[in-house]
Amino acid sequence: MSELLSRPVVVDCDPGHDDALALVLAVADPRLRLLGVTTVAGNQTLDKTTRNALKILALAGAAEVPVAAGCDRPLVGELTVAEDIHGVSGLDGPDLDLPTGEPADVHGVELMRRLITESVEPVTLIATGPLTNVALLLRRHPEVAPLVRRIVFMGGSTERGNTTPYGEFNIVTDPEAADIVLRSGLPTTMIGLNVTHRALATDEIIAELRGLGSRLGTVCAELMTFFAGAYHRVFGFAHPPVHDPVAVAAVIDPAVLRTVAAPVAVELTGRHTRGATVVDLHDSTGRTPNADVAVDLDVEAFWRLLMAAVRTLGS
Repeated sequence: MSELLSRPVVVDCDPGHDDALALVLAVADPRLRLLGVTTVAGNQTLDKTTRNALKILALAGAAEVPVAAGCDRPLVGELTVAEDIHGVSGLDGPDLDLPTGEPADVHGVELMRRLITESVEPVTLIATGPLTNVALLLRRHPEVAPLVRRIVFMGGSTERGNTTPYGEFNIVTDPEAADIVLRSGLPTTMIGLNVTHRALATDEIIAELRGLGSRLGTVCAELMTFFAGAYHRVFGFAHPPVHDPVAVAAVIDPAVLRTVAAPVAVELTGRHTRGATVVDLHDSTGRTPNADVAVDLDVEAFWRLLMAAVRTLGS
């Protein structure tokens, strides 16, 4: 596909098992042009998430994509990583090769600024970790706002949380950053647990990945096998939800999601609810919508996209 027909994107992530699959999808689908990857502390510490991004890009045959490390802590408070879910390395499970590249000698926020300002068309930011880097970009470089087509982030929920009763991990990790993004006035899509909990890596999905017979397919199957064990142990889930690739899939083909425009606020001070996304789906507050909120997912179409990506890169 011609570059003129592909959409330029920057992926901001904290790999993370599901971020790894999101990167594979972003590399593989010709409808996207992956300009760069920035990393943030979240699922693991910044050095580990950056190393993991480099490993996955090398595995996907995209070691030339620039990677830059961003923020190593949230805007406020201390970092708490998700080691119980993603392991000591952040990508426990498969025996991954050492990365073949090095991160760029520039902060992730600066790399984002450069990629956005140098692009000949507006750039879509896909954020699959805490929103710290994106918030700092908007605060420090407000001139880039007109050059951003849309911010698509995985985070929050219209229902329950997974870190606190009402708080999802990415938002709970840096609520202030999420608040800045949602109040930015930019076109924004929120993809929360209410939708990603439907994107389950079942035993059949994992077997299909392994059955592709490629190194990439095997690694993805091993990542999901470890992820499945962690989700069963911590949450009692029979199958693990692969949250982050849904955000990439939604940029490739918006029809995989059904969204509604709604006001979304981030709770910053609640004793029991800090980090909760308060989504007004029934216009009870009278506030102006500030996000397109995902409310349904075409599960089969999502898995077709992801399987095609792994098949393409693994061939």
